[in-house]
Amino acid sequence: MAPEPPKPDPEHPVVEPSPEGGRQLVDPAPANLRIRQQELLAELGVTALQRTSLDELLNRTVHIAADGLKAELCKVLEYIPEENRLLLRAGVGWDPGLIGTASVGADLASPSGFALRTGKPVISNHLEHEERFRTPDLLKAHGVRRAINVILQGDGAPFGVLEVDSRSEGEFSEHDIAFLQGAANILGMAIERQRYERSLRQAVEHQKALLHEISHRVKNSLQLVASMFGLQAAATQNVELAQSLQDAMGRVTAIARIHERLYRTTDIRNVDLVPYLADVCLDLAELAPRCEIKYEPGGPIPIATDRAVRVALLMTELVTNAVKHAYPAGQQGRVLVRLTHADQNTVRLSVGDEGPGLPTGFDSERDGSIGIKIIRALITQTGASLSIHQHQPGTEFVIDFPLRPDEE
Repeated sequence: MAPEPPKPDPEHPVVEPSPEGGRQLVDPAPANLRIRQQELLAELGVTALQRTSLDELLNRTVHIAADGLKAELCKVLEYIPEENRLLLRAGVGWDPGLIGTASVGADLASPSGFALRTGKPVISNHLEHEERFRTPDLLKAHGVRRAINVILQGDGAPFGVLEVDSRSEGEFSEHDIAFLQGAANILGMAIERQRYERSLRQAVEHQKALLHEISHRVKNSLQLVASMFGLQAAATQNVELAQSLQDAMGRVTAIARIHERLYRTTDIRNVDLVPYLADVCLDLAELAPRCEIKYEPGGPIPIATDRAVRVALLMTELVTNAVKHAYPAGQQGRVLVRLTHADQNTVRLSVGDEGPGLPTGFDSERDGSIGIKIIRALITQTGASLSIHQHQPGTEFVIDFPLRPDEE
């Protein structure tokens, strides 16, 4: 089991008793070494803030720690809870091939294991006479005479231990703990930040995959509905019903294409209406190859996603009606789509054709065709206004809608 995350306790380190039976409290190091240690900690802090990779950061830390304590060896031991051992993850001064393979025990009987389990720094200045802990074979093989360990604390479970080892005579003091624990704290915070960023990236990727899957299933479901309409249209002998089913199939297909275009964007809350409607116009051109659909935008026009969908449906219905009624019986023609700002908070969408015009007595408020009913419903939902202009030749439908409805 992973150990409970202890708190680093630099004020109560486990120090080997001095020969006189007391603890050494006088700092034996020269003042310039302490100044150098502060400079090294500042350098490590800058490195940690530069989004350095973990391996590079670990490698830089062991060099800085060894330099700051004038020692020949230093290592980062990563705790492997499944195996209850501390893996040599990074180091300086060790024999080739040991980094990534060598390990020491993570139990209380080893200095590094004790530091990990208790959160207390451990100083052992005379390993050859050490009676509190066993000396790991790794240290024996490299002639280590003294060692100092501090915990690498994580936000959850500890990451491991930072240890400095030396072959030379002398003593690590409690004053050295402040430097080494400072390096470990900087490294620990950087490790936790990278863990957090990695988990955040994984969560974002999961959400992207989930959104893509949902979008794919919705599109497939809409295409299935369209196919069912098509089959029913082909099976019926009623010409009027067949045409209605074909129209319904076209509308469902249009919704599926609009949905697919929308969720190709990175921002699902907002969308730039200009390129979005350009893509929808390309889809409409494929469905009506005998007509030229010309798109003249003015932008950019950022808009909420749900409003963009309604505008795209409005445009689809207007263009489809223009193709169907302005150029019947397979005639060729042109449909012009314009998108501009009417004012700061109002967008103007116009769809015009060059056909014979609307029938005499046409009233958009009372006309009973399904297409006009859908247009009226979408206009109401978007808080828009509709005006119709007769030209010689052709008809132009002009819709003004707010970028943000009043209730927002």
